[in-house]
Amino acid sequence: MRKTSVNIAGVELKNPVMTASGTFGSGQEYGEFVDLSLLGGVVTKGVSNVPWPGNPAPRIAETYGGMINAIGLQNPGIDVFVNRDIPYLRQYDTRIIVNVCGKTAEDYVGVVERLAGEPVDLLEINISCPNVKEGGIAFGQDPKAVEAITREVKNHAKQPVIMKLSPNVTDITATAKAAQAGGADAISLINTLTGMKIDIHKRAFAVANKTGGLSGPAIKPVAVRMVYQVAQAVKLPIIGMGGIMTAEDAIEFILAGASAVSVGTANFHNPYATAEIIKGIEEYMERYGVQDINELIGAVR
Repeated sequence: MRKTSVNIAGVELKNPVMTASGTFGSGQEYGEFVDLSLLGGVVTKGVSNVPWPGNPAPRIAETYGGMINAIGLQNPGIDVFVNRDIPYLRQYDTRIIVNVCGKTAEDYVGVVERLAGEPVDLLEINISCPNVKEGGIAFGQDPKAVEAITREVKNHAKQPVIMKLSPNVTDITATAKAAQAGGADAISLINTLTGMKIDIHKRAFAVANKTGGLSGPAIKPVAVRMVYQVAQAVKLPIIGMGGIMTAEDAIEFILAGASAVSVGTANFHNPYATAEIIKGIEEYMERYGVQDINELIGAVR
């Protein structure tokens, strides 16, 4: 029996395949397509301390090799999440990773404290949110802010903390090192790249927000490069994501240094993607005689 389990900050996942936040809801939408118990973990949509309405429509546009979204982290807030989504996910034999978003440090802490007594396994902190107290610059774009928000969250968290890094920086290793200095237990990357699309027939922006997050296969080479750089720079487990559509894509991230992967945009195109990727990884291990998936993590130097 080949070993596919991996360890993220003391939490064992049966395999390295998870969902990416914002692309899978909290699993309800995909339950009819994928047995959630097959997955290493389900990463929820972003959860804030109060309901967020999100951005005005249109909020999604298709692009060559991917899509742009400007949803604005619309969500019903922590109360609904605790009462509705956690009980649903608890029915399945999978790890629950809650993505936390906020506009101030107090927002993040409020959610983290609320989750302290809940049966969830890991917290993923989305630091691509605009920091309203600093004029809207994302928490994740300034290493000092990354270290500060990481430390603040860690002071209140009962579960291990994963810091989700923004790729919209000059040097991804600087923010990764800052997260490590702040006490992060793991890192996930990359979040979406900032992009824009213009409808030439309407002579208007394709999404009302003008800019949005670019995801999908178009960003995968950037994501693999950043995962590799971060794996060389810090000693934390890494969850890699960005354009993973197939098992081959997932294995590329693992070879670059990721202990686990998150599948996002692929879910919109193919709701069976996560299950197919798990099967494909197992077939790859069989084909190349790999006994333990951990042999592959960071195998390319």
